[in-house]
Amino acid sequence: MTPHALDQTMSFGDHLEELRKRLFLSLLGPIPIMIVCLVFGGAILEFLMVPVETQLKNAELPSRLQATSPTEPFSAYLKVGLVISLLAAGPWILYQAWLFVAPGLYPHERRFVYFLVPLSAALTVAGTVFLYKVLLPVSLRFLILFGASLAQADPGVATIDNVPNLPAVVVLDGDPRSPSAGAYWFNSNLQEFRVAVADRDGAVRVLGMPMTGGGAIAQQYRISEYVNLVFLLGIVFAVAFQLPVVLLLLGWADVVEPSSLTGHRKMVLFGCAIAGAILTPADPISMVLLALPLYLLFEFGILLMRVVPARKIAGSIDSEEDGSRG
Repeated sequence: MTPHALDQTMSFGDHLEELRKRLFLSLLGPIPIMIVCLVFGGAILEFLMVPVETQLKNAELPSRLQATSPTEPFSAYLKVGLVISLLAAGPWILYQAWLFVAPGLYPHERRFVYFLVPLSAALTVAGTVFLYKVLLPVSLRFLILFGASLAQADPGVATIDNVPNLPAVVVLDGDPRSPSAGAYWFNSNLQEFRVAVADRDGAVRVLGMPMTGGGAIAQQYRISEYVNLVFLLGIVFAVAFQLPVVLLLLGWADVVEPSSLTGHRKMVLFGCAIAGAILTPADPISMVLLALPLYLLFEFGILLMRVVPARKIAGSIDSEEDGSRG
């Protein structure tokens, strides 16, 4: 009996019961992952902030992000934990979907899934790594330096003739180990003026004030806006990097041929540039850093269409179907 024949023996109620079961497991599975992600939400948030903090430090600007409402840090913390948990639970959800549809597929049809799912997962990981390691650092550096050089504030010149001796501030690349109350210094690593003060219990704690350069625009980014930007770009790159999978499916369905695609490379390159301009922040660096991988993925998709045709994945379909009928 073929898988399709077995599938047909199930009643409509059985299908609904199976669907309910898989949906329930799909929702239940991410809960442990969500708990873990919420426990380590602070570490995950710190990891996501590394690119912007690094580029702000490289531009000699204060590297701390700001919150403009009491709930903003907690909201960013929850958002990071929830989104990461859903992404981590993606394989489990796909596995439950596969268990629902697999009984109704022929063996050669399952082979397509066995090939496409790992390919799609690998492309998703590649897109995420490319975003974190390449696009975010380069794009943030361009945007930060552009904002720093856009306008310069004029500090003016003192008009008095006899300027008294000004106190010198010690410049350090970090905080001293055990500063005494009243000590002050400039932390070049944080770009902050720091002072040690004694609290009511006599314990010494260090307070800091971010210092900006000569730019008239103070670049102090909100944590919620940065998290939203990272997740938006993450979704864009995860989807955009599925282009080879889409081309492969179109080729297997005989909708397009590799020869028909190679003749339109210029139009495809133009389309990649348009997609890069629409789907990324409004800067030329981000546009190029999405358009170029998109075009390379297009060429990779054509290569897959030629190297991995449908008949190669399916194998001898007729013989398998004859054997299953027997």
